[in-house]
Amino acid sequence: MIFLITGIIADKTHDVITVMTSSGIGYGVRVARTLALSAKEGNDIKLHTYLKVTDQSQELFGFETKEERVFFDLLIGVSGVGPRSAMNILSVGSVEQIQSAIARGDVTYLSAVQGIGKKTAARLVVELKSKVQALGASIDFASDVSGSVLSEVVDGLVTLGYSRDEARATVKDMDTTDKNTETLLKEALQSLS
Repeated sequence: MIFLITGIIADKTHDVITVMTSSGIGYGVRVARTLALSAKEGNDIKLHTYLKVTDQSQELFGFETKEERVFFDLLIGVSGVGPRSAMNILSVGSVEQIQSAIARGDVTYLSAVQGIGKKTAARLVVELKSKVQALGASIDFASDVSGSVLSEVVDGLVTLGYSRDEARATVKDMDTTDKNTETLLKEALQSLS
């Protein structure tokens, strides 16, 4: 098993980072799209990893923190959620935001993920609600309101021609306190330019 990789970012695509280790081996690591967008070639990186081995291939998935890796394990434990779907879920928001959505049973938030339908989202809630609450996830109803405002900002950016992944990465950590959609959209556009 490969549990941790450290090295320099040699190359990247929309969801794969090539990590060049000190031994001279470059590993292709599939990461959340938000991480791939923010990664810069030439920078140092440390990733906690999960190795999926099948008869046809081997795939390496990478995470910035141990908490993301542990949550990824919970996600792939749900019937119908494979490693790629779990990475798509992790691309939607922070681990805390996703756990909060599961804890409050927000199927709409979860079904907005590429490759996750309403049935799978409902299964995620049923199977993981008690587990995420045991991990200490709080039910943050304020993020439900801010989540809908941020969803509107993402939709606005997509309408303006930005990719959904780029829009999500831009609004991921925005402070929504006392701000409306218009104000947040202006801030997002400023950070993109």
